[in-house]
Amino acid sequence: MAVFRFAPSPNGRLHLGHAYSALLNLRLAEAAGGRLLLRIEDIDRERCRPEYEAGIHEDLAWLGIAFDGPARRQSEHFADYAAALDRLRGMGLVYPAFLSRAEIARFVAERQSGGRAWHRDPDGSPLFPPVDRDRPASDADARLRAGEPHALRLDMAKALAVAGPLDWRESGGGARQLVPAEPAAWGDVILAGRETPTSYHLSVVVDDALQEVTDVVRGRDLFAATSVHRLLQKLLGLPAPRYHHHRLIADESGRKLAKSSNDTGLAELRAAGLTPDEVRQRVGLAAPGGAAPRQRDPA
Repeated sequence: MAVFRFAPSPNGRLHLGHAYSALLNLRLAEAAGGRLLLRIEDIDRERCRPEYEAGIHEDLAWLGIAFDGPARRQSEHFADYAAALDRLRGMGLVYPAFLSRAEIARFVAERQSGGRAWHRDPDGSPLFPPVDRDRPASDADARLRAGEPHALRLDMAKALAVAGPLDWRESGGGARQLVPAEPAAWGDVILAGRETPTSYHLSVVVDDALQEVTDVVRGRDLFAATSVHRLLQKLLGLPAPRYHHHRLIADESGRKLAKSSNDTGLAELRAAGLTPDEVRQRVGLAAPGGAAPRQRDPA
């Protein structure tokens, strides 16, 4: 049976972009005769709040979306992510990273001031310098014993040597195709942070496997991250879902909606008198009999 999931983070109220993704997941799950699961991705202890989580449930219920079974809350499953991290550590693919953000910025600025280009990941952040990866084991062990704050990162070069070539099946954009994965573009990604015992990349692949998700339907802004997810799936021996990266909902200026920009939330639209059907029309997913143009659905 096909299994889909909608996985918001409770670090703000849901907006039209979230409504589109949740409704599209529902439509595709129903068309496949499958199940739709809800996952609360609340690993960020500083930004995630109970009132936002309550708001997610309220907004989704207002939209008329029913999920199969109780929601999975990531904060209740850190042991699952620790087990996966231990497996990668046992493969010799993880190293402690002590550089702070300020030290990373200084390192990159010094290299660039000398005329050396420094690569950036698909999100625009500079790749992590090799300082900690190349640090002598005795030095790293001494820092760990001293309790020095650190993150845990994936040694990308070693991981790629183990995994070999990767791809994923993509149906977004109206075409089914195999997409070559390019995880090297992300450099040595974080697997566990200084304050958070897991990362988005690690937790999402573990959750998808444990929840037996067959179809991951999410925004185009996560298209490039799928390369990292395919790598971790291969390393951990986890199944690869099918992927569908859908269009993003933008404002009048063409900028994608975001919680960080305080874009109008579903709660505010509801308070202004909009109905769930009107929300569906706004995002191009009108209920059967609606007037939304066919070409906007579902890519």
